[in-house]
Amino acid sequence: MMSEEIQAKQREMVRRAVDLWREQIQGRVAVVTGGARGIGRAIAEGLMAAGAQVVVGDKSWSGAEEFRRELAESGHAMALVMDVADEASLDRAYTAVLDRYGTVDVLVNNAALVSETLFYPMGHVKTLETKDEDWELMFRVNVFGVIKAIRRFVRPMLEKGRGSICNVISSGVLPTTQGGAYFGLRPWTVEMPYQATKAAVMALTFYLAEEVWKEGVAVNAIMPGHTRASWFDATAREWRQKGMVYFFRPVVPEHVIPITLFLASQDGKGVAGRLFYVPEWNYDHGFGPYTAWADHSLPEDLEQMYSQLEEAAPKFERSGVSHLPFDAWAVSWLAGMQRLTRDEDQ
Repeated sequence: MMSEEIQAKQREMVRRAVDLWREQIQGRVAVVTGGARGIGRAIAEGLMAAGAQVVVGDKSWSGAEEFRRELAESGHAMALVMDVADEASLDRAYTAVLDRYGTVDVLVNNAALVSETLFYPMGHVKTLETKDEDWELMFRVNVFGVIKAIRRFVRPMLEKGRGSICNVISSGVLPTTQGGAYFGLRPWTVEMPYQATKAAVMALTFYLAEEVWKEGVAVNAIMPGHTRASWFDATAREWRQKGMVYFFRPVVPEHVIPITLFLASQDGKGVAGRLFYVPEWNYDHGFGPYTAWADHSLPEDLEQMYSQLEEAAPKFERSGVSHLPFDAWAVSWLAGMQRLTRDEDQ
């Protein structure tokens, strides 16, 4: 019953966000890259619910045929084959969007190659064990793909002096400090070259935002939480095979919908040049703490794995934060894993 209540609350928070920003978003044309599944699909569905005309692009629609059909039948959306790393593919997509809608108001750069697919299925390779080709491929998709998409879809925004660009990056790029020199927020997650590409997009966000806000275009970036994306289950099962749990229970992709709708409603006169950690933004704006978005629809084997870890891990909560600081979270995970291992050995 608790999981059903959590899922019902998640649906209510999404409905509330849609109602809150529908007036500003309705009728706008939004392009979402990497939108066939996972976070991209959640963003596209949120924008559609708010009344936007949504263009969903993805390199592959394999396994997402039903969603593609739903978009075609909706009357206010279209699905495109779009490879952000390919100039010709982007040109075709841009032409198709203008032919149908005549403009673009919102661009969400979600398409990316993640560690879990490049280094399938574990997703974590130490930096010195990666190859130059790994870095070249990831930068081609995650950095050059973003700038290629922006170069095209920003044109109508600049022409009419209004628009919004939202880049999806990762909290793994962040430095932090305790009063002295800065250090990595969570470098123990072992995610090169992925985090290097996301750091590049973070810098791009800040500098481009400063260049175009006076021309009416807002550029911002978001960092989702530990999300059950399309690749997640395979990676979690591989970790389980090796006697580990893939960190703590993930959140549902829909946790990004409220902030994405908020940013889609912005232009250069509003919020621009900002980077948001989605769980903190949700917490600050009444869309729940991290646990409010936890995924309780996991397959039976993964549900058992995460339930056991939650039971074994130390219980500690405090006010003022959406979840524990990352290092404290890691200590809690380690303590839980040690207890699970000890129990199995007895």
